[in-house]
Amino acid sequence: MIRAAISALALAAVLAVGVAIAAPARAAEPAAITAAPAAGAFPLIAQGRSARIETDITDWPGVLRAVNDVRGDLAKLSAEAEPAKDAPVVIIGTIGKSAAIDALIASGKLDATGVGGQWEAFVQQVVENPRPGVARALVIAGADKRGTIFGAYDLIERAGVSPWSWWADTPIPVKDQAYVAAGRRVQKPAVKYRGIFLNDEDPALSGWAKVRFGGVNHDFYAKVYELTLRLKGNFLWPAMWGKSIYDDDPLSAPLADEYGVVLGTSHHEPLGRAHVEWERYGQGPWDYAKNPEALRDFWREGVKRLGANESLVTVGMRGDGDEPMTQGTATQLLESIVADQRKIIGEVTGKAPENTPQVWALYKEVQDYYDAGMRVPDDVTLLFSDDNWGDIRRLPEPGKTRPGGYGVYYHFDYVGGPRNYKWLNTNQVSRTWEQMKLARDYGADRLWIVNVGDLKPMELPIAFFLDMAWDPDAMTVGKMSGFTRDWAAAQFGPEHADEIAALLDGYTRLNARRKPELIDGSTFSLVNFREAERVEAEWADLERRADVLRRVLPKDQDDAFFQLVWFPIQASANHTRLYIAAGRNRLYAAQGRAAANDQAAKVQALFARDAELVRQWDEDLAGGKWRKMMSQTHIGYTYWQQPPTNVMPATAAVKAAPGWGVAVEGRAEAVAAAADLPTLARDGAASRWIDVFNRGAAPLAFTAKAGEPWVKVASGPAAANGDTRLEVSVDWKAAPTGARRVPITITGPDDQTVVVTAVVDGARRKVAKGAFVEAGGPLAIEAEHHVAATGAGGVAWTTIPGLGRTLSGVASYPSTAPSSAPGQGAFLDYAVDLEQAGDFDLRVFTAPSLDFRGGTGLRYAVSLDDAPPVIANLHEGETRTGEGQKSWEKAVADNARVQTIRLTAARAGAHRIRLWRVDPGVVFERLVISRGEAPESYLGPVEGARR
Repeated sequence: MIRAAISALALAAVLAVGVAIAAPARAAEPAAITAAPAAGAFPLIAQGRSARIETDITDWPGVLRAVNDVRGDLAKLSAEAEPAKDAPVVIIGTIGKSAAIDALIASGKLDATGVGGQWEAFVQQVVENPRPGVARALVIAGADKRGTIFGAYDLIERAGVSPWSWWADTPIPVKDQAYVAAGRRVQKPAVKYRGIFLNDEDPALSGWAKVRFGGVNHDFYAKVYELTLRLKGNFLWPAMWGKSIYDDDPLSAPLADEYGVVLGTSHHEPLGRAHVEWERYGQGPWDYAKNPEALRDFWREGVKRLGANESLVTVGMRGDGDEPMTQGTATQLLESIVADQRKIIGEVTGKAPENTPQVWALYKEVQDYYDAGMRVPDDVTLLFSDDNWGDIRRLPEPGKTRPGGYGVYYHFDYVGGPRNYKWLNTNQVSRTWEQMKLARDYGADRLWIVNVGDLKPMELPIAFFLDMAWDPDAMTVGKMSGFTRDWAAAQFGPEHADEIAALLDGYTRLNARRKPELIDGSTFSLVNFREAERVEAEWADLERRADVLRRVLPKDQDDAFFQLVWFPIQASANHTRLYIAAGRNRLYAAQGRAAANDQAAKVQALFARDAELVRQWDEDLAGGKWRKMMSQTHIGYTYWQQPPTNVMPATAAVKAAPGWGVAVEGRAEAVAAAADLPTLARDGAASRWIDVFNRGAAPLAFTAKAGEPWVKVASGPAAANGDTRLEVSVDWKAAPTGARRVPITITGPDDQTVVVTAVVDGARRKVAKGAFVEAGGPLAIEAEHHVAATGAGGVAWTTIPGLGRTLSGVASYPSTAPSSAPGQGAFLDYAVDLEQAGDFDLRVFTAPSLDFRGGTGLRYAVSLDDAPPVIANLHEGETRTGEGQKSWEKAVADNARVQTIRLTAARAGAHRIRLWRVDPGVVFERLVISRGEAPESYLGPVEGARR
């Protein structure tokens, strides 16, 4: 009776608070967690003694469970098994479900302004004299079940317990002191539904779950639910490859509701029925035009099974097996399907259909229906999608609202064309930020759901996605650029966080350049721009730094470091090196080099190392805890689908024969008698290379002599068989002005000679300060290295650190600003110094973005000096997006779009290249100037010299 009276009084106060929510909230200091006490601070841990956590047994079961988690975490943090009976008190509860919380609000001691009645909101506040005999308490109050859960987990995470402590074996540090500063911290999400989709989960996630839990059952899902909530997510599309969360284990789905996780079914699984259930129980074809009654009965059972559990129900229909439903755009048929589905929802629930949250996923061809005019009732959430490769296809018009709102279905993993990518993390935080910021800017904030494949090893991008989903506006470009560092500190502590973040950002950049599944022996050039060597060196540097860190980190961090940092670097580096070796084997075999056989042996050794790394994962990591989680095949792709087993790349053997040969930079064929090197210029490449190689097994001895003393030929270390790389350079202090051709005569053991000509451009030029210099070949400029970034009409430029294949991206904001007329909007200026007058090609590299506004493509313009701008369209000639569209497939495989614009310089010397903003959403990454056909390579030349 007493409790009821208090709750009634408190609820009246809560209602009063709810009325006042619209008023501006007064400023309050956040309840920061510090290592040292301050005036009014609450001792969460003091001298190794932890606070005591109280909650009301009448609260939600999910709240009680989460509070128990936090109790256990706090015990590990403090290394104190049980808090003392007189320990300081933390009070956790839900408004309207906790008498203690309601009483504090009613008495005015707890300020619930901005919390009561707000979806998933919580307040953390240090309260003075919360009840007789207690001088001070830390109070965490949630507006609803998940608000309380998030408030509890938020506290313990900020105190030092990573959400990944179980999923990535990150150790919980023991702390002697942790204080919560006086003040009040209020949080609530901006995106209503925020979640992950477990997909493409065979063989890795499924294999691991079978070993660990006996299958994808409720024990498995309990761990997924907890992780989701610890990351402040609230929504899940469960695993669906031959699985049904409802049918396989009847305990799994009710457990989600108890935990507080909203369940849905994926974009092609309507009304709570898993795809596999039609295979198990369906009668007749999965075809609404031919079999509507059976399908309606099937769906009706799905809605009945949902019961009172909190759900977000998928409506619509795709074909069997996540394929198109029909040939063409079956708009009228799909409209009737949705209408019938909503009728079923209303009949089963006994409520108007709009009272059951629903979502329609505009995935692949379903967006064509939307574009053709199909509409669903306004209470249904429209879930737009990316192209499966992280490029959002469509967003709503800015400012256009509907009761059901809009969302985005995003991908960190995919099965489909141009190739599956399922093995390791290839997702850059910076690119996810740029695309999801577009979603927020354009009002798609009802549901953010991301396909995470096996969940591991996507820890970093999952953490970022859900963190940004909680408060997209707080995720500024500055906070985004520091996210990896903050995340590394949360897993491993602050001491090595910068170094670990550099490793994480480094490997994701290299993997994002081209998904590992798409790499083969021809990806990186073996003859131009030293590209393959540069890529190998980048990976080797990451490997070395990861090895050094692994040796110095505390032993209890090794399992976490192995799986989050060391293994993905080692495995990715090994995979890249394997295919480069396969490419060299084929190149050397074609040239007749005996070293082709050495490269074949290297391929074999690297293939074996891949298996050894997986063995270490299965057997050595965390006592075998993650066995089978790295069983995804990734070597031997020949088309979009994965190979059934890893297959070593084919190699060629060379039969030893007497003789020697020469190969030169820029040319795949061996030199028969004479060849030219690419040009050496004062501000260009420091040297060019010549390879002298052995065709047989006899010792190789040779001489190399330049025709001029100012042309230097340096010999690198010889391989075991005598193969040697010569570096050709110029002493520019001694070199004459003008163009010269200097022979380099190479004499072999048989006194035969090969003449390689060093083409030297010794022109002396006065270059404008800050200009990039064209010198002896293509000139590359990173987009952020402009001399001016000029805004116009409220539009400004932002550099997005880390985005793209080489350095960063530059984009215009606000993204909702209207298009500009070419030559009238914001622009970026680049200073260049050209070797000569005449025509040249400017290749502009941009992110592979799509026209999310539904127009005819994203445009920008280019001008040289004061010439009229030339318009370029990222999507010129494209009619749609998806598999089979060659330009789109190339863009996503290359992780870049490239437009080539022909420009004409009236004179040699200083010029200004200007990139004009026309449409929003274009992200510039790189510019490359070339004359004639550019040497073939994947990444292009290193950035040119800037005076």
